[in-house]
Amino acid sequence: MSDKPVVLVAACALIDIDGRVLLAQRPEGKQLAGLWEFPGGKVEPGESPEQCLIRELREELAIDVVEACLAPFVFTSHAYDSFHLMMPLWLCRRWSGVVQALEHKALAWVKPDRLADYPMPPADEPLVAWLRDLL
Repeated sequence: MSDKPVVLVAACALIDIDGRVLLAQRPEGKQLAGLWEFPGGKVEPGESPEQCLIRELREELAIDVVEACLAPFVFTSHAYDSFHLMMPLWLCRRWSGVVQALEHKALAWVKPDRLADYPMPPADEPLVAWLRDLL
């Protein structure tokens, strides 16, 4: 049995009309800075993962998403040194607003077969094959 806390983080693969997936680069000063990830964040107490994504996508990317447009897809589970991460990934093809990097160093729209070219946190890496195979 592990004494590490389990942290629930919700993530979203935004998919544009050309079938590209949005990756966001972690900013300097944050853990795993410079690595590319799927946008999202830590689920707060009393918040559902879907509510978390709606909030995080607004805060990080300046877009509005409705829960009906979030499709549960797959999850990843990864043991970091100080905690265990559980991260469900949703797919989203519809949102309102223009995607902007409000909290990230950079954003990239990436074809599924090129996702592996972007260095990612260990928890995000297993999701690449699922997206490549689906899209």
